[in-house]
Amino acid sequence: MHNSRISHARRFFLLLGAAFGLLVLTGCEEVKINDLTPSSLAENPSQIYTVSARISPKTSAVVPGSLVARLIIDGKNFEMQPSSLGQDIYEYDFPLPSGRSQIAYYFLVTYQVENNGVVASREAYTGVRTLGVVGRYVLSLEVNRAPVGAKVSILGRGFTPTDVVFLDDSPARTVFESPNSLGFFVPPVAPNKTYRVSLGGAAGSPVGTFRVDGGSVSVSPGSLTLRPRETRPLTFTIPNVAPVGGLLLDVTTDVPESVIMPEVIIPAGQTTVTINVQGGRPGSGSLFLKGYGEGEVTVPVTVK
Repeated sequence: MHNSRISHARRFFLLLGAAFGLLVLTGCEEVKINDLTPSSLAENPSQIYTVSARISPKTSAVVPGSLVARLIIDGKNFEMQPSSLGQDIYEYDFPLPSGRSQIAYYFLVTYQVENNGVVASREAYTGVRTLGVVGRYVLSLEVNRAPVGAKVSILGRGFTPTDVVFLDDSPARTVFESPNSLGFFVPPVAPNKTYRVSLGGAAGSPVGTFRVDGGSVSVSPGSLTLRPRETRPLTFTIPNVAPVGGLLLDVTTDVPESVIMPEVIIPAGQTTVTINVQGGRPGSGSLFLKGYGEGEVTVPVTVK
């Protein structure tokens, strides 16, 4: 008999524990917490960042008006307020301390439930989340297509004079305009294709996609014969006026010691530009302009 009483008592407590465990597990499903905060936010001058969550009762047993949402950061709790963005959304504006660019946080929700006239307190919480504040980011490309040589701006924040823009793996001539603006000249890549634009190459910061349009250019005269130190004009003409910022014609040569010439830029709103080419050491080769016509315009040059 004595063993039987112990067995019954043990069974009773096991059943009681199972029931309590079931109650706890049920309580975990009474409120759903959905973090609405992005993992990173752009730095702003106020240094105040909004953390928000959608907190939804999943059962009618939750007592209306009893729910209190708190944001836990650095061991301190901050009561969140209902947001004007929608029902069940709570938010808190957190002022980021100076010198920090990241915070770790979690949500703690307390509420009451009523079952058969009995009111009990409950709580629910999330795991730890991380929010990073980014001081360098890209907002947009000024345009999403242009011909080779066109100058294009990138708007954002945190740019530096050492930044280089790439179209796929091809570096572009990059101009630092301000911490909020970069300019680049579309490099002589194959036209009529779409390229990935990034800062710093394939492993850098993605900017977007960019379409390089085909174009044509005529060069007059079609060839040059010079004597050393002799100067001859060379005229470049495009069918449409150059865009804002001008059109850079990236002219190269295979005889740099024989050809002396300035940079070729057609001014904005113009269709032509004339530059002077001076003969250097005797030799023969060509001037090359990629990205136009059939992919490359060639001007033979002889210095003798």
